Amino acid sequence: MGIQGRCRVDARTKNLVRKILPFEIAIVDHMDMDEIAADALLEKRIKGLVNASPSLSGRYPALGPSKLLTAGIPIVDMVGPEIMETEDGTWVEMTGNQVRTSQKIFLGRRLNRQELAKQLKLAEKNLNRQLEQFALNTLDYALREMKLIFAPLVLPPLKTPIKGKHVLIVVRGRDYKEDLQAIIPYIKEAKPALIGVDGGADALIEEGFRPDLILGDMDSISDRALQWGREIIVHAYPNGKAPGEERVKKLDLPYHKLPAPGTSEDAAMLLAFESGAELIVALGTHTNLIDFLNKGREGMASTFLVRLKVGTVLVDAKGVNKLYRQKLKGTYVAKLIAAALLPITVITVIHPHFYQLMRLLWMRMRLALGF
Repeated sequence: MGIQGRCRVDARTKNLVRKILPFEIAIVDHMDMDEIAADALLEKRIKGLVNASPSLSGRYPALGPSKLLTAGIPIVDMVGPEIMETEDGTWVEMTGNQVRTSQKIFLGRRLNRQELAKQLKLAEKNLNRQLEQFALNTLDYALREMKLIFAPLVLPPLKTPIKGKHVLIVVRGRDYKEDLQAIIPYIKEAKPALIGVDGGADALIEEGFRPDLILGDMDSISDRALQWGREIIVHAYPNGKAPGEERVKKLDLPYHKLPAPGTSEDAAMLLAFESGAELIVALGTHTNLIDFLNKGREGMASTFLVRLKVGTVLVDAKGVNKLYRQKLKGTYVAKLIAAALLPITVITVIHPHFYQLMRLLWMRMRLALGF
């Protein structure tokens, strides 16, 4: 008996997670699954993953499959494009390298730890080749995009004040939730203007903050977040075409359209910079080879050029949760214990018959704290 359950089907993982229910089987077409996609699937408590493409191809070390296997989620991949014709709600069984529906049996690769280790080893060998090609593409695109990036941005008429303020840009990147939690004291103290880039808006709302601006192509954000944000900016290509415009219109929400080159996070940085932000704090942004390969991009020209332009006011908070973790210092603990012991000491002095009880409590406290 294999893993059984109803399935949800979508070629794009970010679309599938919006509709899949707990304990269902996810069917996607996602080559080299990244950690963000894996985390989203784990949050939905999927029962298994069926992938039309290789979840780890060996081109570069995509770490999503490792996360899923570590969490005990079975993976059958390389099943082929025909599996994507399966209807939502179909009863599916995963047994070994087989995926069975009532109409057909599909054969794929049952991804296990041995195969995963083999593909990761291959990916490490291929990484230098990917890096070389990526760098060449970046330089090539940079020469073509330079004038677009450095040209002044035509700003929409925003109600949100940005000039002279701090601006926090939250992007749905690796460890973005952990990094956001780590800088909550900064948000409460500095009160920056909050920009959620697509799914970054959901992260802000989950931590109790209302986004001042939501900017993106609206492909990884919930309807709830769109309805809760104060202002919406649909990112458009320089030619004016905006893929996310239709979705916002369907929700009957007011919005601005911002034609800008590069990714939505690039556009958010340019918007903050051109609006006169005193400081831009970027969190969860994509800045390295793996990040961009995960997004299916062949270069990072726009990101490189945008960071050159806004670098004087940009602070990158990516990975800040690993850099700084709040801990109780020994002196704080000592003061806390002293404050707690003071009334007890007074009582002990006044009532000597409590002496033995206090002595026992003190011994147990020393054992517990490892003194």
